[in-house]
Amino acid sequence: MAKLKTTFFCQNCGTQYSKWQGQCTACKEWNTITEEVIQKPEKSDWKTPTNVTKRTSKPLLINEIDTSKEARLNTEDGEFNRVLGGGLVPGSLTLLGGEPGIGKSTLLLQISLKLPYKTLYVSGEESQKQIKMRAERIDSSANHCYILTETKTQNIFKQIETLEPDIVVIDSIQTLHSDYIESSSGSISQIKECTTELIKFAKETATPVILIGHITKDGHIAGPKILEHMVDTVLQFEGDRNHVFRILRANKNRFGSTNELGIYEMQGSGLREVSNPSELLISQKDEDLSGNAIAATLEGMRPLMIEVQALVSTAVYGTPQRSATGFNAKRLNMLLAVLEKRAGFRLGAKDVFLNITGGITVDDPAIDLAVIAAILSSNEDVALQKDFCFAAEIGLSGEVRPVQRVEQRILEAEKLGFSTIFVSKYNKISLKNTAIKIQLISKIEDVVDLII
Repeated sequence: MAKLKTTFFCQNCGTQYSKWQGQCTACKEWNTITEEVIQKPEKSDWKTPTNVTKRTSKPLLINEIDTSKEARLNTEDGEFNRVLGGGLVPGSLTLLGGEPGIGKSTLLLQISLKLPYKTLYVSGEESQKQIKMRAERIDSSANHCYILTETKTQNIFKQIETLEPDIVVIDSIQTLHSDYIESSSGSISQIKECTTELIKFAKETATPVILIGHITKDGHIAGPKILEHMVDTVLQFEGDRNHVFRILRANKNRFGSTNELGIYEMQGSGLREVSNPSELLISQKDEDLSGNAIAATLEGMRPLMIEVQALVSTAVYGTPQRSATGFNAKRLNMLLAVLEKRAGFRLGAKDVFLNITGGITVDDPAIDLAVIAAILSSNEDVALQKDFCFAAEIGLSGEVRPVQRVEQRILEAEKLGFSTIFVSKYNKISLKNTAIKIQLISKIEDVVDLII
């Protein structure tokens, strides 16, 4: 047996020290350095199967490297495939993080049940009966998914060698422990060792492995930052518990774009894929109401139509209130100042409340024009036409500025049946013969004349 030794790790960033100290010099956090007993293994716990041939790597001219596209495994989930870039890559390691109770285990169990490949779902947090109860609620027709309740990596690899699954799901990496490390589960050294063993297994057998990771109170994935560097793909599953929508986005992806995102709706029978989120984010109403405007925004590479609601009323307590939900409050103050200075609207003595429907938060500056339109509509108590939408940024001098990928926004608005979209005249638009009218404007005074 190799000699045991102790070392010190920062529990926040994973930096290693030879002795204890009060402050981590890497992340500047106090009292995060703890002592852990470690032991390097004399030999790897994962042995390469006899049917896998290992080849020695040799240098190749860049022109000689084969760039033929590697076949991906279809997960039978359109939103998950979209975020991954087309499916699971053989031999890849994917890390999925998110808040407790947001639906990480439900999402991966649901995908495991739908997969046409032999899948091993390893859980260190729930018993087989608990998983079975959840699986019956989601899908009772699965016949390719195997459930294993185990936390010791050596036992997991024995079962993998016997079963030979096509895909392995680990729930979660913080619950695993290896006999080669003498520290507790979830510690820095255990997470690094267990992840290293899984990477070795995935690369040598070309088996995709999906890990679930806990997150800290700051929203970062728990464990050392090196964990995110070791894996191929880092996915973030986020949403508001008070709303049914969940968003899956990629923070890192070695095999695809990080600009894609998937949208799900939480239901009693699991997570439902939302292929057209614009229809859900726009409320369906029969009567015309003032203060509502539709904005064409982008989430990653995906165009969305969202509803902006504004309420302008006389300040009761003397000091006007400025409140924004799902929108930057400082940017709202800036737009109100532009309206007062450039368009002559006296809003300094009025309360202004702004809300982005659906419980989502939007940082896209292209919704500035929709915010202006909603505020003007509420202030004048005049309803905007239901088939109007907006996509432009507002500058401090009152000019309507162009936004990126405006043609995608126009096509999405046309697909959803809008008749007119207001954009900046400085946008370069090459679309011809569109069913939607493209209204070009240069300053906010033009907006006032057209919508009020």
